[in-house]
Amino acid sequence: MRQYGHGLVLGKFYPPHAGHHHLVDTAAGHCDRLTVLVCAASVESIPLADRVDWMRRAHPGVRVVGAVDDIPMDTGDPAVWDAHMAVFHAAVPEPVDAVFTSEAYGEELGRRFGARAVSVDPERNLFPVSGTAVRRDPAACWGFLRPPVRAALTRRVVVLGAESTGTTTMARALATHYRRRGGVWSATRWVPEYGREFSERKLARLREARPGAPWGEVAFEPDDFAEIARRQCEQEETAAAHGSPVLFCDTDAFATTIWHERYLGGAHEEVARIAARARGRQQLWLLTDHEGVPFEDDGLRDGEELRPWMTGRFAAELARTGRRTVRLTGSHEARLATAVAAVDELLGAGWGLADPLPDLTERH
Repeated sequence: MRQYGHGLVLGKFYPPHAGHHHLVDTAAGHCDRLTVLVCAASVESIPLADRVDWMRRAHPGVRVVGAVDDIPMDTGDPAVWDAHMAVFHAAVPEPVDAVFTSEAYGEELGRRFGARAVSVDPERNLFPVSGTAVRRDPAACWGFLRPPVRAALTRRVVVLGAESTGTTTMARALATHYRRRGGVWSATRWVPEYGREFSERKLARLREARPGAPWGEVAFEPDDFAEIARRQCEQEETAAAHGSPVLFCDTDAFATTIWHERYLGGAHEEVARIAARARGRQQLWLLTDHEGVPFEDDGLRDGEELRPWMTGRFAAELARTGRRTVRLTGSHEARLATAVAAVDELLGAGWGLADPLPDLTERH
């Protein structure tokens, strides 16, 4: 029999970190059942639904609910407390026996719930991290974040271009460059082009039926490109969850829209939808120019004459859709230097996570 019947943990979890998970695990160990209430303000950058999902995945045996709370904090104002409590009770109407918190307002929160207030590591000795610190510099707090949060915060850089313009070479080189910086960056990853793997299998199946069949006889169907786009996104998501704060992607779902156009002509609605969903988690596109790069036929290429057209289409669509783009030209060394400068600028600009609503307590 545990010490308490129904326990409650509430917070912003903006974003959730190791200290939050320790708080929830501690509370769960003392309660027959535990509710975690995630409160998010409309001004905040990370959606409430994402935070609720992350907490549910991290604590599958715990009930996690969410509420929008657009009331600024002011622990010295009873009217503000009443307004917050109305939000809390609407989300958690059941009686609460114990409230677990690491915050100074824990005693008052417990009193207002008619529950025991239990303080857990208020000095943050076990996990010296806070939501404020994570928002200010996610890279410095990377070790305190679970994989789904890392996936959401990873800065994703896409390398794309026409056939035989060095996208794979560049993605690999960038990952190696950042791994050499050590520390949190030593886990930097790159995501291979899934379309190439798909094409290799397609050619292999054709040659099982007709040994020696050339690449030019491989036929693509429209839905092939939707599968390629989906699998590319899945692999990107997995790599982002388990790598460093930056990820390099050898092509993406957006590039797949251009490859569909190249092979079958026109647009594919499902591929476009997949690319639109993925865009929100990508920050920079590096376009490898075809000029100065010899065409190498590796058995899966046949479009040397189409390279200028494809480079132009990539450039036009990147511009039309407002994607942050840097064009890579010159030697490999020059391209790598340009790419590193662009990525460093991206990382140096920070994550731009909005501040939560202000705490007005200190005005009293």
